[in-house]
Amino acid sequence: MSRPSEDEIIQRYFAPLAGPAALGLLDDAAAFAPPPGDLVVTKDMLCAGVHFFADDPPGAIARKALRVNLSDLAAKGAAPLGFLLGLALPDDWTPDWLAAFAAGLAEDAAVYQCPLFGGDTVKSPGALTLSITALGSVPKGTRLIRANAAANDFLYLSGTIGDAALGLLLRGLPVPVWSHGLGAESQVFLRERYLLPQPRLGLRAALLGCADAAMDISDGLAGDLAKMLQASGLTAQIAVADLPLSAAAREALAQEPDLIETLLSGGDDYEILAAVAPGKAAAFEQAAGAAGIPVRRIGRAQAGADPAVFRAADGRPLFLKSFSYRHF
Repeated sequence: MSRPSEDEIIQRYFAPLAGPAALGLLDDAAAFAPPPGDLVVTKDMLCAGVHFFADDPPGAIARKALRVNLSDLAAKGAAPLGFLLGLALPDDWTPDWLAAFAAGLAEDAAVYQCPLFGGDTVKSPGALTLSITALGSVPKGTRLIRANAAANDFLYLSGTIGDAALGLLLRGLPVPVWSHGLGAESQVFLRERYLLPQPRLGLRAALLGCADAAMDISDGLAGDLAKMLQASGLTAQIAVADLPLSAAAREALAQEPDLIETLLSGGDDYEILAAVAPGKAAAFEQAAGAAGIPVRRIGRAQAGADPAVFRAADGRPLFLKSFSYRHF
């Protein structure tokens, strides 16, 4: 099958995803009147061999690229408005691959009400690379930043942590020894958590109404918690027993206790870390419950410049070789 030209790619695969602001993808730029309030803008890039495997399903690659950006909007309490897509295709792309990619992107754009505004498609001399810029909005003056946490705030975490990091290990080679003790359902669950993160946009009302600060966990809980606390001039003591772990992660941990470091420092969780004043804790939990999103209190922010300490069940501090995923 002959491959379509760049103009044909735009009209065949991406114009159906476009919202009114995109002007039918017939112009060089989108134009729209933003709603009242503050704009929130975020960008994440994904590269084959770094953020996903080149042979992952193309629809899943597209959905992950959009979802990691939506996770950033969620952490700011922002409602999605739309996104821009930069797509650098390697030499071996096929029309079938691109059709599946566009279908996955269209599905999530519809689910999350985040239409395509425009973008660019180019040839890549190397691996498949994607760049998405997502735009959202919040009521004026309500956006959340990580540096606003206060001493005595309760620290909350949505969902569960470490699943995606374990899923990545299961996806790679060699297959880890501990995986042989996992049930089939647990293995599928962990792989899916790596492949398709869940942006917590449903927490918007809870965050805007109750949180002092928030951020998404993309590079590992230990490292991202440190970023929030250091930005606010705070510290914390975190009991590992209080962390929300899935049944699959607990199953893996029973096979290999040293995986605790992977659970704490592995990336791709895309859960929300929030700092909430004690007087608003009950309201935050109630609002999160109403949204159907589990949240767990994992500790309390304290005045101090020392790094956060994670403590084992016996109270001893855990010494982590790495706090988070690093590109460099």
